[in-house]
Amino acid sequence: MAVVRPFRALRYETAVAGPLPSLVAPPYDVIDAEEREELRGRNRFNVVHLTLPDSEAEAGSLLAEWRAEDVLVRDAEPACWWLAQEYVGPDGVARRREGFVAALRIEPYSKRVVLPHERTHAGPKEGRLRLLRSTRTQLEPLFFLWDGIVELDGLGEPDLQSGGDSLWRLDADFSEALAAELADAQLLIADGHHRYETALAFHEEDGTEASGWLLAVIVPTGQEGLTIFPTHRIAENAGAASGTPIDPPENGLPGPVLYRAGRYELLAGEGLDPEVVERAAPGGVTYTPRREEAVAAVDRGEAEAAFLLRPTRIEDVWEVARRGDVMPQKSTFFYPKLTSGLLMLPLD
Repeated sequence: MAVVRPFRALRYETAVAGPLPSLVAPPYDVIDAEEREELRGRNRFNVVHLTLPDSEAEAGSLLAEWRAEDVLVRDAEPACWWLAQEYVGPDGVARRREGFVAALRIEPYSKRVVLPHERTHAGPKEGRLRLLRSTRTQLEPLFFLWDGIVELDGLGEPDLQSGGDSLWRLDADFSEALAAELADAQLLIADGHHRYETALAFHEEDGTEASGWLLAVIVPTGQEGLTIFPTHRIAENAGAASGTPIDPPENGLPGPVLYRAGRYELLAGEGLDPEVVERAAPGGVTYTPRREEAVAAVDRGEAEAAFLLRPTRIEDVWEVARRGDVMPQKSTFFYPKLTSGLLMLPLD
């Protein structure tokens, strides 16, 4: 069973730290070096100083300092929160995605309560583990899917707001109802596989009750605002890929498509588009959610090939996870990413 509970959030005191939009950031793993420096210069208390520090020890020292100076303050009472994200996707369509924020008890994958759907790599987990040891705080929320429906009306003015993100503190009765609703649920990791496995490793070595919880945003799948966009591949070499020549596809793709030397080819193969491409073993791969960007990289001579993919359907992600399999990295692109710095969870 999935166990969630209200938590005493650690969050910015804007009277001390400054306006909330200057303090938040995207998740650590989508920030490049240039954006990191821009965020660091935006506000000396921006959360990126903690999530992407010069060293893990520095992050721990800064966090302690900010708490002592009331830059970050902890709520007196535990609560769950409701999160709404207004966004415009890569397709140019405006949408609203909603979910709730709670502390989630960590469970090993073997219990089949929390399901992964993508492979992870050791390198990112090692750095995140050192950071968790130093800060003893879940600095960023993890994104989970729940195959359910929750609707809230009449929320009034949000308690926190930054850009397209709005947060409302939920009362105890509603929080208890959510916890009961999730008692028999399975949760799918949408984004945050490395951090989930890091939290498991930290709890195993730490052994405390507090370390057995993480900060979760749980998004019901029964809503129009939940979308998956494709992640196209830009490859220095196309590997063993070959296909049947086709006319330039316009809106929808007929399947996974290889673009090189100004020509389009339809790739054949069993499985989801990312699996078909992975079997071709292209080299030097980078990723983009924008098809035109992938094609332009080839046209500029920066890459030999672009692999254009269709979006993976949510039901296909669930099917893979429920049978205990995992997909290639970057098989799904849930948009938007969750914002870091709105709420944090101290492990004490």
